[in-house]
Amino acid sequence: MKGFRAALARASARSRAELQVARRRRHPSDPARRLSHSGTAPARPSFGIAFDIDGVILRGRSPIGGSPQAIRRLYSEDGTLKIPFLFLTNGGGVPEHKRAQELSELLGVNISPAQVVHGSSPYKELVNRFENDLIIAVGKGEPAAVMVDYGFRKVLSIDEYSSYFGDIDPLAPFKKWIVQQPDNINLMSEKVHPSYDVFEERVKGVFVVSDPVDWGRDLQVTLSMFRCFKRNLLVPLFLTLYKIVNA
Repeated sequence: MKGFRAALARASARSRAELQVARRRRHPSDPARRLSHSGTAPARPSFGIAFDIDGVILRGRSPIGGSPQAIRRLYSEDGTLKIPFLFLTNGGGVPEHKRAQELSELLGVNISPAQVVHGSSPYKELVNRFENDLIIAVGKGEPAAVMVDYGFRKVLSIDEYSSYFGDIDPLAPFKKWIVQQPDNINLMSEKVHPSYDVFEERVKGVFVVSDPVDWGRDLQVTLSMFRCFKRNLLVPLFLTLYKIVNA
């Protein structure tokens, strides 16, 4: 909720800033005119709107019904926001700026990354705590890229982490989406990941970024990490998707 309120506040601030820029462009060098219009300036909206995406605005990559037209009504003719809004979804797996670009193309309006809140977006608040620690990102899509975009420096996706340990997932040879690391990984570890070594540096956190493709493998690998360390060196698990608890 805190992350949602902050995102809505940012969207509102963007709306006010765009309105001010638009007014200055219309009357750039006429102080008297600016003063004469100051009393009729658009009032700050007293509310904002949070839209879900899947099944509300889009179905797959196709806009639903008149959703593009409805979104465009929140903008003035000059393209500035009249009503602040954002997209709030428990989905993820891609950085917010990529989702904003996709929404802009599909809806025909300019969507800022600040107007996109994923289920993983609150992880930004944990950057100071884990910025320089090795963490594992779980989920489909680009979970590691998402965490790097937030500011985390040492990130491996669970696919990458699993591939360093040949026996951690017995079914790995039958899964085409697993990216296998070179056989001489011990010799190449420094070259592949010069800033850390998965065989020496302890994982400090596991972050569920989006729905995993392979629930069984991801749960098994995560539990294996938990059991590898002493009780006083627990690995915290962070998630915004309740379904992993019920798996």
